[in-house]
Amino acid sequence: MGDSLPHTQQDIRRRNLSLVMHTVATRGPLSRATVAGRIGLTRTAVSSLVDELVRGGLLAETGTAQRSGAAGRPGSALALGERGPVGIGAEVGVDHLAVCAVDLRGAVRARISAECANRGRPPGPVLEELAGLVRKVTETVGASGLRPAGLAVAVPGLVARGTRTVVRAPNLGWSDIDLGAVLPHGLPLSVDNEANLGALAELWLGGEPAPKDFIHVSAEIGIGAAVVVEGRLLRGTHGFAGELGHVPVRPEGPRCPCGGRGCLERYAGEEAVLRAAGLTADGGRRPVSVLAEHADRGDPTVRRALRGAGGALGIALAGAVNLLDPQAVVLGGSLSRLAPWLLPSLERELTRRTAEPAGPALIVSRLGSDGPLLGAAHSVARAVLDDPAAYAHG
Repeated sequence: MGDSLPHTQQDIRRRNLSLVMHTVATRGPLSRATVAGRIGLTRTAVSSLVDELVRGGLLAETGTAQRSGAAGRPGSALALGERGPVGIGAEVGVDHLAVCAVDLRGAVRARISAECANRGRPPGPVLEELAGLVRKVTETVGASGLRPAGLAVAVPGLVARGTRTVVRAPNLGWSDIDLGAVLPHGLPLSVDNEANLGALAELWLGGEPAPKDFIHVSAEIGIGAAVVVEGRLLRGTHGFAGELGHVPVRPEGPRCPCGGRGCLERYAGEEAVLRAAGLTADGGRRPVSVLAEHADRGDPTVRRALRGAGGALGIALAGAVNLLDPQAVVLGGSLSRLAPWLLPSLERELTRRTAEPAGPALIVSRLGSDGPLLGAAHSVARAVLDDPAAYAHG
């Protein structure tokens, strides 16, 4: 786009570039003529847009497209590029760090993770270690001719809306940390709550037909939730919507790190369930693996602890279900691994406490604990589809 174009014409061209990208992403491979017909532009206009996107590596011509019945020779097929921009996603967990790269076609092109105890560690060393993983992933994709379009980081805490500031992450011990100021990365950066990114991953990748109105619940040490309404994430005024883990299920219960009492995560977080089951996560193994192994073997104490956790989840979710009337409740993160033992008591409490007799569908996520990391990476890749003009350069 030339600088001499009036602002409105630039905006129109940016919008049309995005229309072409989204059309190919959802319907491709397609010929130029088919793209033109689908978005209502002339073939000449679409060819100009496509040429720009091909030069930038966002689209690729992959061979002969199927005939659509029109006269003339069939055109070459357009598909999303394999060597253009990639989205870099990163996750800060209480006991791990992870980074991955996703191309515009949705394929994971590189991934790396490290087990590490991040609770109580100062943010600086944690983020320096994360930056090292980001560098390794960007070097790997760079060797394949790919270029990072940006970095999105999932964190287990409250992120102020429209900022990169972690206001509070109780299970890390962080407060008021601006990741943009601390994290050495060299890429356009966004930061979001892990439950939000897990919910977006479910919306984009969870299977067909994906619900458009759902509550996504995930758990590790803490419990997070995110609400999707009509296919859009509900963030709340400050960006803090979905703090299900700190909904009190027993107001006189034990003190929570958030300052409240009887919060859900004191009964259904991984560590809480381990305590109730009389177990410890020895040898650096993740709590969910220990719990699932014992539950699989029929350990009655573990199964009783999981039933209690499911019941607490049902109590906490009942208010949200009554208020929002979602199509589904999706269990993600470690909850997906433990679903066989959580669901009966969860469903029983929802049935007892919600107004709609049928209730929402209860769905176990296929993404599991990968949701936040994939959601982070895909959020960057989808930003390229939304505004390809910002990335259509070699």
